[in-house]
Formats: sequence, structure tokens, C-alpha cells
Amino acid sequence: MSTVTFEKDGAVGVVTMAKPPHNLIEDNFLKDLLGAYNNAVEQGCRAILLRSGMRHFCAGADVAGFAGGGRRREQPAFEALLDALENVPIPTVAAVHGGALGGGVELALTCDMIVAAETAFFGMAEASLGLLPLLGGVQRVVQRVGPARAKELAMFGRRHDPAVLERWGMINLVTAEADLPAVSMSWARQLAAGPTVALRGIKQLANHSARSGIAGADAHQTEMNNMMWASADQKRGLESFAKSGPGSAVFEGN
Repeated sequence: MSTVTFEKDGAVGVVTMAKPPHNLIEDNFLKDLLGAYNNAVEQGCRAILLRSGMRHFCAGADVAGFAGGGRRREQPAFEALLDALENVPIPTVAAVHGGALGGGVELALTCDMIVAAETAFFGMAEASLGLLPLLGGVQRVVQRVGPARAKELAMFGRRHDPAVLERWGMINLVTAEADLPAVSMSWARQLAAGPTVALRGIKQLANHSARSGIAGADAHQTEMNNMMWASADQKRGLESFAKSGPGSAVFEGN
């Protein structure tokens, strides 16, 4: 039985983690997750909403479930799988409720945007077990909040309120728990309604910059520009812009 379900809601691919009791991460779970993402792309979805059907978003990694407890260096395909989740060619939004702990934080960080319930909590407790985050969490927190805050989060292993992480810049939005489904779906639908090719280019340039700096992103700028200029989205956008005339809100700076 799959530990992840997929359904298409309009142009949004809704990916729901459903591995009792707390969505513990292991090899098969990650493969199911990637399979759901691939389904979303193949079925023409323009955005993905990642959510949990369990009490918590994800309570971390099931270390014993990684190829019999083997270390990461023994899994040559592991980085490729994580890369595929992070760089799926459409925008992704994580809707986080309950706990996002250890690998749960890292899984949320593979998404482009994180919307969290005000009652959610986040923590990277691996250091208290003599471990470090297994799924690239340290470096991805550094990308979002800088090295000092990333060290604080990972070294102390404390649980953090989402409002604090929103202030740091790790979370995009905090909302009431009752509103989380509607708010996160609204974000996903807005992204799905946007210019797909341009959003894909923005995502790729942002990811290149996070990994390789401005120079790394600049090396791909022309490729992204060419992809955008060849798109139907761009042509429709320019036609709409031309019809609006020089007195439009765009020229007025609004």
C-alpha cells in the first residue's frame, strides 16, 4: 500500500502523506512521494500542495528504514531523489500542521514555500542523538535564514514556534489551524494560475543561486530567458500589456 496519495484538484496536484502513525521517512516513503510528484507533472498540474493526512506533518526519519539502517554514503541515488523533490519543475507549497521534526523540517524545506498552522511546531533534534540532519536540513536552513540561525536551530535542537521561524524567514506564512487547508490551497492555486514557464525559470534560478551563488545562477540566465521568450505565457502577457496602454497601472508604478 502506498504511503502517499495523489489527487488532482483543478490545476493543483494534492500530495498527501499517509504513513501511520507520523509519516516517518524511509526509502519507500520517499519513493512514493517522488512518484506522486511525477504523477502531478505527468497529469499537467501547474503546482503541488504537500500536506499530511496524519496527526503530524512528519515526525522525522525512520533511520532503520534507510536500506537496513545504512549510512547516506552507501546510497548513491539518495541525493538524486532529494534533488528531484526539490527541483520538480512546478511550484510546491508545504502545508504544515502538528509537528515537523527532524526529517519533517527537511521535507518541508524541499518545497518552494511553507505555510504553517499557528499551532504547528518545528524542531531539528538530531544533535541530541549524536547525529546531524540526514536530509540536507542544515544547508537548506542556511539558505533561508543564514548560518547563525541554522546553527542555533540544529545545535540546540529546540522546538520552535512557527511565528518565530516566520520572523526568521524560514516560513512564508503562519495562519490559524482551521484556515490552513484553505489558505495553503489558495497559495497553490495562485501559483497554478500564474505563468508556468516564468515561474519554473524563477524557481530554477533561485535554486541555482542558493546552491552556487549569483554566478551559478547567472550561468543559467540566458537559458531561462530563452525558455521564457519562447513560451505562450510570455506572448499572452505581452499582448495583454500592450492592450492596457500607456495609462495603465503598470506605468503608474502600481
